[in-house]
Amino acid sequence: MSVAVAHAVSVAVRPKKPRRLGVRVLWVAITAVVIGATMSAHIKWDRLADFPASLVRYLRLMFLPPDWASFGQALTATIESVEMAWLGTVLGIVVSFPLSFLAASGVAPRWVRLPMRGLFGLLRAVPEVVIAIIILSVTGLTPFTGALAIGIGSIGTLGKWGYESIENAERGPMVAALTCGASPVQVMRWGLWPTVAPEVFAFWLYRFEINVRASAVLGLIGAGGIGSMLVQNVQYRNWSTVGMLFIVVVVVTMMIDGVSGRIRTKIVTGRWRG
Repeated sequence: MSVAVAHAVSVAVRPKKPRRLGVRVLWVAITAVVIGATMSAHIKWDRLADFPASLVRYLRLMFLPPDWASFGQALTATIESVEMAWLGTVLGIVVSFPLSFLAASGVAPRWVRLPMRGLFGLLRAVPEVVIAIIILSVTGLTPFTGALAIGIGSIGTLGKWGYESIENAERGPMVAALTCGASPVQVMRWGLWPTVAPEVFAFWLYRFEINVRASAVLGLIGAGGIGSMLVQNVQYRNWSTVGMLFIVVVVVTMMIDGVSGRIRTKIVTGRWRG
């Protein structure tokens, strides 16, 4: 009798099978979007079979052997791209840092905070290449154009990271500063900034890493640096020089990433990464 009762109870409380109609509709929609995007891209599928052979051919032209005589010129162009990225990052930091406080909850009023966040969102939505094209009519195709575009593009990202760090900061030090009679400026300087400084510094370094890659892309439209040299040599089919450019830019970028990563780890954790 007890077995029958237990069986009846188990049948009674058995959960219903969840309906997955919404998930299925979502997957169908995603599949339709992917298929539509693929069809509208006009991909020549018959040429994909030739891609591996073509890739091997061009790699052989670029790296067997690379043009070692152009090493100095490639290094100079890469350094120019790094300088462009550094200047753009500094410009972005100088502008975005004070604006981050105006976009943070608990620091600025709503009527100031919301427009500032909208500005950050707008700047994040516009690629650096588009910004460079817009401002080149004023500044011309110079490395400064690339640095200015990187700086403007960095404001949106750095501003967002900044106000999120401020909002997530511990309130204890700020409350202690207020208790001691500190002014609002002193509260931010001694109660807020020491708490968020490691995270903000790490964000600044990470953005510099991103900007190094962006500077190479901006060079493709004539803003100087490694991108400009790359376009010129591709146009004239100087593949061995292109190979040398790839080697230099990859090595320099990896070195910057490694050093920056170690510094960020030291800032955030207090110890050097092994």
